Amino acid sequence: MKRIYLDYAATTPTRPEVVKAMLPYFTDAFGNPSAIHSYGQEAKGAVEEARVKVADLIGARDEEIVFTSGGTEADNFAIKGVAYGKESKGNHIITSSIEHHAVIEACKFLERRGFNITYLPVDAYGLVAPDDVRKTITDKTILISVMHANNEMGTIEPIAEIGRIAKEAEIHFHTDAVQTAGHVPVDVDELGVDLLSMSAHKLYGPKGVGALYIRKGTKLVSFMHGGGQERRRRASTENVPGIVGFGKAVELAKQEMNEEAERLSYLRDQLIKSLLERIDRICLNGHPTSRLPNNVNVSIDFVEGESMCLNLDLEGICASTGSACSSASLEPSHILLAMGLSHEQAHGSLRFTLGRWTTEEELARVLDVLPQIVTKLRAMSPLLKSRR
Repeated sequence: MKRIYLDYAATTPTRPEVVKAMLPYFTDAFGNPSAIHSYGQEAKGAVEEARVKVADLIGARDEEIVFTSGGTEADNFAIKGVAYGKESKGNHIITSSIEHHAVIEACKFLERRGFNITYLPVDAYGLVAPDDVRKTITDKTILISVMHANNEMGTIEPIAEIGRIAKEAEIHFHTDAVQTAGHVPVDVDELGVDLLSMSAHKLYGPKGVGALYIRKGTKLVSFMHGGGQERRRRASTENVPGIVGFGKAVELAKQEMNEEAERLSYLRDQLIKSLLERIDRICLNGHPTSRLPNNVNVSIDFVEGESMCLNLDLEGICASTGSACSSASLEPSHILLAMGLSHEQAHGSLRFTLGRWTTEEELARVLDVLPQIVTKLRAMSPLLKSRR
């Protein structure tokens, strides 16, 4: 059975070109970038070359990029770093109710330590209203953090508008761009952000490496202490092979982004249209147009998302019910609940995220299989029987 992978928002396969670029830095070019000898300087040069590529992707300066272990660390660094760096000026942070757990849990951590966190509501499409941001700002506000695009339902947020509000109020602004960087155009000046999180494994790079963009002049406290790596902002010997792979993945993503986004948008729209036509009692989650090119998130009445995923997997089709970081939880998605869905609708959510190797033939297979699975599951569903 040929397996079909439709969970690219959770992670992507590392491209062969990326693996090839990384290999020498595991063996021949294995030096520590902090060393002054030739081995160390060779590794340092590779790290700095990758830094330039990552900066170029988002319109930043290379000295504004700090490499991290991934998006979660970048989010934590941004939020906790600003919180403790600006603590003397205030203790209020504004975020949204649909953020990734890396942001939500970092904010909850700070809340338990005396910080005041505002979790902004969203509308039925998952959009944050810029006016809500403006109205929530106080003289104690030190940080605004709103994600660029949601990892579960794909809605792209009005970050540039929020950025203008933050700039007018002279408040640091962070965005989690893990799902957008390398997939849609991202420019830190156009968005008006001071901090931006990225992750390599979401754009066909290796796991365990990411980056935080820190605009020059942004005050934040490092929370990794030790050596003087990353201009004394993030201690720890650099993951040279991972950083090199990140740089190569970014280079390829920038070359192919526009063409790939157009291709995936077409496939996404065809899949949405066909699902809505072939399955009754189904609804699209997220904004119909202002959404990621590869994201399809639906809720199907009277069936559970987990059961649909398991049945799809038996047919060789890999999908998800939401964020990979919360897949072990039995609780419904906090994102879908924040959008106003009932617990039953949230439990009936199914997410397909398309990628570089997704084909029309693969999606045709989904459309053949999924309606049959829904019919089978509904026939035994206590949710449906209780409505009769």
